[in-house]
Amino acid sequence: MGVELELAPDVLVPREETELLGRKAVSILADGPSAPTVIDMCCGSGNLALGIANDVPSARVWGADLTDSTVALARRNVDRLGTGARVGIRQGDLFAAFEGDNLEGAVDMIVCNPPYISTGRLEGDRAHLLESEPREAFDGGPYGISIHQRLIRDAVAFLKPGGWLLFEFGEGQDRQAAALLSRIKTYEPVTFATDRDGKPRVAIVRKIDDRAGSLPT
Repeated sequence: MGVELELAPDVLVPREETELLGRKAVSILADGPSAPTVIDMCCGSGNLALGIANDVPSARVWGADLTDSTVALARRNVDRLGTGARVGIRQGDLFAAFEGDNLEGAVDMIVCNPPYISTGRLEGDRAHLLESEPREAFDGGPYGISIHQRLIRDAVAFLKPGGWLLFEFGEGQDRQAAALLSRIKTYEPVTFATDRDGKPRVAIVRKIDDRAGSLPT
């Protein structure tokens, strides 16, 4: 997405499918408010936050992650790209990272590339991933969707009415993603972005805007 990033051995290396998420986010923001507020949850090296900030110069972007090394790396990337006035990196467990930032009900878009490989697969056919990257970047719990469950539930309090949630998921997890979203009666019907092989990899959903009397279509 036009930015050069420092990487580190204990932080996830960005993949091609995450650029799909970033491009979709930018295209939606192009038709949105003039100065959007965006959260990049599970920001890793800061790739999504910085890619969006690069393509949408009017955006105020907040990134968050859990581990010391990841947050330090994201902050170094913010500094080296000179975007400190528009991109802030916080540390904490998902949305708890933003305590005191007054972002509840004020966010136009949340993007997230969460861990989405099941614990069992990381101990089996995907064990090779842990040879050079940290478990925290991949381990999505017993079914690979533990972080998705929390993200979908907790994003509601931060999104404005009509705000967008976009998140990545693993191959074959689209039905699980749709089921999780449908249980939360606050979102419009989900759509999916597909990779070059036609496989759904990114969920795109909007918070219902009750102020305008909108209904799911």
